[in-house]
Amino acid sequence: MTASVHNRPIMALLLRLLAAIVLSVMLAIVKLAGESGIHLAEIVFWRQVPTIFAILGWLLLRGEVARLKTTRVGAHARRALIGLASMALNFTAVMMLPLAEATTIVFTAAIWAVILAAVLLKEKVGRYRWGAVALGFTGVLVITQPGGSDLPLLGAAIGLAAAMLIALISVLIRDLGRTEEPITVVFYFSLFSLPIMGAMLPFVYTAHTAEQWSMLASLAGLGLVAQLLLTASLRYGMVASVMVMDYTSLLWATLLGWGLFDRLPSATTWLGAPLVIAAGVIVAWREHRLARQDLAALAREEGTNI
Repeated sequence: MTASVHNRPIMALLLRLLAAIVLSVMLAIVKLAGESGIHLAEIVFWRQVPTIFAILGWLLLRGEVARLKTTRVGAHARRALIGLASMALNFTAVMMLPLAEATTIVFTAAIWAVILAAVLLKEKVGRYRWGAVALGFTGVLVITQPGGSDLPLLGAAIGLAAAMLIALISVLIRDLGRTEEPITVVFYFSLFSLPIMGAMLPFVYTAHTAEQWSMLASLAGLGLVAQLLLTASLRYGMVASVMVMDYTSLLWATLLGWGLFDRLPSATTWLGAPLVIAAGVIVAWREHRLARQDLAALAREEGTNI
């Protein structure tokens, strides 16, 4: 029964595809909000805090508040702190870079996952995945053209840092998903964000127009939906498998960048993006193969024990 609940690959892929669409729209609104003069800290605050009340209200109406009970407060706190840092860096990169370029650089999350597995988990990484790492970062160099491009290198560096934290968060959410519901993970992320962002708000708050308030409200709603979709996808599928759907974000980012900001990806982006995407696909394929080999070895061992 547990396997059937937590191993539904098609469901996981569909959820991740929907998450990619919602996140692309949300990031476009983040860029619009930043260009309108709203401070980054306030964007993050309004993106996070309303989620608490939305989830509480929904659960109260259903009489299911007990679903928020957890014994893993420390794990939720770690996920929240890293999540806040990742969100702030990602939003900053989106404000500094064109949408398509910022999206492509964040694709390196799959590559960072390989590096983190080798450094933090002491996992043995073979030539295929190390080759994918080299290929992916070559793609980033092609896109940014250090010293010869109009893309801000600081923005690219911030995007890479955001991608690294996203890779770490995916692992943390996958671990939490073994015992926690998606709505519980999302709730505690926002709950732990409240005191941190609330302390900053008095220093950055400014009066807003109706249009700016509509942007902030949209961020809150889209952010809640995206978090639920992302967390659910990692509950039903493996990180390496579902992250493949993230690459559809480049399509949505390109369309939104063209329609809202009159900016299409540069020629170097068209050359470098396939390298970054190919690297991520290689990582996902290789990890899928390794997982199948592990399952086969476990089956043989159990057969021998029987």
